[in-house]
Amino acid sequence: MDTGQVVWIIVGIVVLLAIVAVIAVLARKRGAAQRKHQEEKDRQRAAEMREQARATELEAREREAKASMAEAEAQRAEVEAERLRQQAEQRQADAQGLREKVTHHHQEADSLDPDVTNDQDRRR
Repeated sequence: MDTGQVVWIIVGIVVLLAIVAVIAVLARKRGAAQRKHQEEKDRQRAAEMREQARATELEAREREAKASMAEAEAQRAEVEAERLRQQAEQRQADAQGLREKVTHHHQEADSLDPDVTNDQDRRR
């Protein structure tokens, strides 16, 4: 082997190493660009997830408020029902008192009326 061939072999190896180095640099840049692109996609996805979580939180708070309102309405209805029960009982007691009064008036009228015979007169 002469010196010219050795020089050409060395030049070939250097060129080959340069090509490999260029390919490695380009691959590294491409990988970095892909990672950067993936990171950006991940940021966007995370932002979307956060926005969705805020919307879900708002909906949950709204449902809780509606549930509280329904509970308060139910309690108000229970109080109203109890008030109406008491009112009905009072009216029933008033009606019973009037019935007793009517019965008493009938008995008094019967006792005053000479045409009405009662059980005591029959026994005599």
